[in-house]
Formats: sequence, structure tokens, C-alpha cells
Amino acid sequence: MSRVLVIESSARTEGSVSRQLTADFIGQWQAANPQDSIKVRDLAVEQVPHLDIDLLSGWMKPADQQNEVERAAAARSNLLTDELLAADVLVLAAPMYNFAIPSTLKSWLDHVLRAGVTFKYTETGPQGLLTGKRAFVLTARGGVYSGSPMDHQEPYLRQALAFVGIHDVTFIHAEGLNLGAEFLEKGLAKAREQLAQVA
Repeated sequence: MSRVLVIESSARTEGSVSRQLTADFIGQWQAANPQDSIKVRDLAVEQVPHLDIDLLSGWMKPADQQNEVERAAAARSNLLTDELLAADVLVLAAPMYNFAIPSTLKSWLDHVLRAGVTFKYTETGPQGLLTGKRAFVLTARGGVYSGSPMDHQEPYLRQALAFVGIHDVTFIHAEGLNLGAEFLEKGLAKAREQLAQVA
């Protein structure tokens, strides 16, 4: 049995294409792998605070030296990190906002990319500790940005995941969604065609 962790990051709870892709992914994955467990964390509903001094200072102290606020911040980060550590498959649903990712997803990454936990520093440089995991990134884009210098979404996420040792990453882009009905239809069809092959 594999454990799948899904991270929803669209600010829109209705009418979101990235959420449609997630629903398609989950349905197809469950049909092909009924024994697997799927955990969904919705960052629009369960918001993750931005990295702040309470979390930074909490990380730097032993648990018995943390104050109440630091302890709560560290506990939240530990919960998110433990979910990632336990997962065999990670799914990031990420609409493109201003050429990159939603700030909520960046906040989640700031909580789980942790030295000594998901990566470590060595004499030869950083080493990811999450080897053996697979990741799927489902994106929704108003324009067409793949291969463009304006795409700061895929390069960043690919680098962030590789940094913690996740190199088996599949990106599925639904693009051109705001360029008219024909582009919308083609963009969704292409993404769903790719989704049908992942489970």
C-alpha cells in the first residue's frame, strides 16, 4: 500500500481548474490503486502561516526551551513535515499566479524544507533525504508558458523537490485557459490525457 499526499493550493474553492485536475487524479489513482491511502491538505482551508520569527526561533531551540508560541509554530511545522515524510507519492496542485506559485504553497514548502529533516548539509553540499518518493505537479495556467522565460513555476518546484531528494517528478500543465474557449478545451483535454497515464 502506498500513501499519497495531495496539496491543494488554489485560492479558489469553486471553479478551480487545478482542483478539477486533482479530482481527476484522485479518481483515477483510487480506481487503479484501491488499496492506497490518500491524504488531502487544502491550503485555502487550512492556511499555513508564512515563515516568521516564532518558527525560526522555535527550530533553533530544544523543545523544553521553547515558549508557548514557538512550541505551537514548531508543532505545526512538524505535522506538515511528518505528512510529507510518511508519503510515498506527493501531488502538488498549483495554479500559476504571477508566473510562479501561490504564496500558500511557498509557505508550505518553507515549513517542510528543513535542514536535518528533509535534507542535510554535507562536506560535498546539500543532500536530499526524501529519496524514493514520486511527485506529480498539476498546474493551471491562463496563458501558455511552458519553455518560456516567464515560467518561474516549474523550474522552482523542480529544484525545490530535487533539493530534498525527490527527482521522479511529473509535471502536467493545463495551459491557455484564459485565451478563449478553444484554448481552454484543448488545454484541459491535453492535461487529462496525460493524467490518464499516471496511475
